[in-house]
Parts: sequence; C-alpha cells; structure tokens
Amino acid sequence: MTPVRSLARAMLSGIFVVSGYRNFVNPTRLAPAAKPVTDRMAPLLRKAHPSIPTETEQLIRINSAVQLGAGLMLATGRLTRPAALALAGTLVPVTIAGHPFWKNDDPMARNNNQIHVLKNLGLLGGLLLAAADTQGKPGLRWRTGHRIGHSRRSVQRAVRTAKREARIAVRSAATARRLPG
Repeated sequence: MTPVRSLARAMLSGIFVVSGYRNFVNPTRLAPAAKPVTDRMAPLLRKAHPSIPTETEQLIRINSAVQLGAGLMLATGRLTRPAALALAGTLVPVTIAGHPFWKNDDPMARNNNQIHVLKNLGLLGGLLLAAADTQGKPGLRWRTGHRIGHSRRSVQRAVRTAKREARIAVRSAATARRLPG
C-alpha cells in the first residue's frame, strides 16, 4: 500500500473511530435525536428478523461498534473495501437522525445542520472512493474478463491444433493405404 493511500485511509477513518468509541460508551446522549429514526426502522427490522434489537440505545451501540471496527480496519488497511462500504452504510442513518436541517426553524441551527449534512456527503464520497479503490491492481471485473478472453483464446488454439492434427492424420492414413505391404 502506498503511503498516500495509507495516510488518506487513516485520515478518513479517524472520525469514525473516535465518534464510534464515544457513542458506544455513551449512547444515551444520542437517543433523543435518534429515536424518531429508530422508531421508523423498528418495524422493518422486526420483519427482517425478529431477534434483531429495536431499542434506540442498542441500535446506537450497534452502529457505533460497526463504525469503530470498520474504521480501525480501514485505518490499518485490512479489508478496506468492505470496511468502507460498512462505514458508508452507517453514515446514512447518522446523517438523517443527527442533522435534520429540514426540521429547523432557527436559521443558525438550519445552517449548521446543512453544513454537517454536506460534510457527511463529502465523507460518503470519500468512502465510496475507498470502496472502489483496488490499490492499483486490476479489479474483479477486469480480471474476470481477462480470464474469459484468455480461456477463449486457449480453446480457439486447441481447436485449430486439433483440426491440423486431424488433417495430418487423414493424410498419413491415405499415404499409408497407398504404400505396399
């Protein structure tokens, strides 16, 4: 991994590690803001699987644990692409619950929340770039197409060789029939 990638991933993951830890330790401070979002998500979660917790503080802790773990993985260069996608997934409910600028009547609060939403959109863009980054190596799509093309060419060569060998065998057999003995 290049130093630029290492530094960029560490810088990108820093906010998730710190806020993930803080929110995991103290989820009660976020519960009032998160409750409207978790209340809307609870029926969907129950429908998906009945054993998934639907209490606000538990969902905050789960989200925080994912942010902390995925942030550490991104910072250390381990499973960076899945970690970046996981962080991107946690950023959406955090932004909706934490910065609802559309509900603010106060212009200062609205402006502050709009700035936070734009900041989170920038983080989301960085995470999507990190998720798409193949570290200079060809991606899975290219490698698959390359293997398919290589296999296709190998089969075509094998067919040409088989046809050539068959023509040689036919000529050899015809020559052998003409020889006495």
